[in-house]
Amino acid sequence: MTRMSSLPASALRLGLVWLVLLTLLALTVGASLVLTGPESLAAGLGIACAKAVLIYWFFMGLRRENGLLRLFAVGAGAWLLILGLLTATDYATRF
Repeated sequence: MTRMSSLPASALRLGLVWLVLLTLLALTVGASLVLTGPESLAAGLGIACAKAVLIYWFFMGLRRENGLLRLFAVGAGAWLLILGLLTATDYATRF
């Protein structure tokens, strides 16, 4: 029996999620070096959102919680999106 097969499934799952996060980190660095302008911003924000969802879902245990807590987490994300859009609108109208 190998050492990897004796690990619990949750440790393997968290290890795989960690590898996906490292891959997304490398993708972020690559996108920042290759892309310029609005494409770089869109790619960076999209990758950051994907990383945040993985962290919320697996490392913070949101997948094991009930529907009400998930609803509040989605509401918090929506509120952050609204605040970001209002900040961007304020910045865009000043210049």
